[in-house]
Amino acid sequence: MGCLNESIARQTNAEDKCTGRFWEWRFKSQALLDEKAFAACMAYVDLNPIRANIAKTPEDSDYTSIQLRIRSAITAEQPRSLLSFVGDERLNMPKGLPFQLDHYLELVDWSGRHLDPRKRGTIAENTPPILERLGISPEYWLYLNRNFESRFKGLVGAVEAVRKACNLLNERWAQDVRDCHNFLSYPSSQLN
Repeated sequence: MGCLNESIARQTNAEDKCTGRFWEWRFKSQALLDEKAFAACMAYVDLNPIRANIAKTPEDSDYTSIQLRIRSAITAEQPRSLLSFVGDERLNMPKGLPFQLDHYLELVDWSGRHLDPRKRGTIAENTPPILERLGISPEYWLYLNRNFESRFKGLVGAVEAVRKACNLLNERWAQDVRDCHNFLSYPSSQLN
């Protein structure tokens, strides 16, 4: 680890006009040995803006992976820059995070309501649950997680997103638009 970080340490020490070990007072390096530790660390980092009272909810937390995942989930996409959630452990496990996105969202939402009272911010108790705030029915979400490939064949997303894509592609109609409406449409206030 020290060899990998030496050039970064020298550059940063020069910028900060200080001497000494780079990682000594700036960061801690921790080994995440299992899924529980990994989920706890991810949630901790994703809740930093809420803990600091910079954001009120995970979907408002700028520059976090959870905000990027939420924005992508609303349009039924996977952020290219982030490792995908692949579900529970099984044989021939694909590369990805070993849990489901909806479980992670609920974990972060629940955790954000129970932050240390000495910290500046928390998710307010009267804030609706995250799947409700995002306009995602838990029943539909579970159904989609089990039947996504068999249910959709072409464009997939909220009806508004499908219409925009059809316009860009000069298509007049999209297959499965009724299912997009039933399972993936969300209130227009969340288009921003």
